Amino acid sequence: MSNLMFYKQPVPLNKATHKDKKIRSQNRTFEFSARTNSVILAGIEFSEASKEYPIVFAEAGKNIVPVAMLGLRNGENLFVDESGLWDAHYIPAFVRRYPFVLADTPENDQRVVCIDEAYEGFTDRDGEPLFDGEEPSPLLKQALDFLEQYQKQYVRTESFVKRLRDNELLMALNAKVDVLNGQQFGLTGLLAVDERKLVELSDSKAIELFRTGELSWIYFHLTSLGCMGRIIERMAARHGGEKAKQ
Repeated sequence: MSNLMFYKQPVPLNKATHKDKKIRSQNRTFEFSARTNSVILAGIEFSEASKEYPIVFAEAGKNIVPVAMLGLRNGENLFVDESGLWDAHYIPAFVRRYPFVLADTPENDQRVVCIDEAYEGFTDRDGEPLFDGEEPSPLLKQALDFLEQYQKQYVRTESFVKRLRDNELLMALNAKVDVLNGQQFGLTGLLAVDERKLVELSDSKAIELFRTGELSWIYFHLTSLGCMGRIIERMAARHGGEKAKQ
């Protein structure tokens, strides 16, 4: 799973190149994410995200990351409606940071702030400027702060996932769901916390999860799996099928 999944033309933000560029933030849509069926979540988001999305774990290269499921089929986000609006109360930070992103640079192993030049709200005309003279504009300062906080939480989440793996708490989550008049979809390649192994943890390891606040993340994740039925119902409603069965 790519950290740049819906970024089509990400380029390093450059004061000389982008000094006259603006971001149109009014009437913003989320059409850019309409073909994304899952996005990476930071652990701190679990409490809110668990109310609306199934939170599972997925392989991303050699890593494992927590994701919010947005759809069952590749190329379909059930939370972006026909008008491009987000149809849920909580919008994952992965989506909210767009069109900005911190990207790795292989040359010097550092991260640079990038912007997606393909974003429809990236313009020379109307909108809020990226730069105020030689300095970042208030909009850009806010975006940079958001990226910094996001990165800190992402690193914290990586430590959380490592702890889950070290304690062998993740298990394969394989399921089949029936939607659209019996059409069946298989959910494979996903992981979830094994509750049996969780309760068998030693006292010291359980206390460690509690002290870090990660134990609550685990239970938000497990609770969120109950949202799978809502995803199925959204799919059935969008495609005109009968009420879905899990």
